[in-house]
Amino acid sequence: MTQNNESNLDPAGNTQHFRRFVDENPVTDEPARRPILPLVLAGVGVVLVIAVAIALFLALT
Repeated sequence: MTQNNESNLDPAGNTQHFRRFVDENPVTDEPARRPILPLVLAGVGVVLVIAVAIALFLALT
């Protein structure tokens, strides 16, 4: 007869401990970041409009 030296493991108990851990420690999602590309394009557009306005002013005076 072989002896079983391992203690009785309760897989359901381990699952319950894990679920309690997950419930007590919710993962906080990072807030969604605003895309940077539209801001960069708007900035480039403003710079171009100013450059064209200056060029027209200098050309007509």
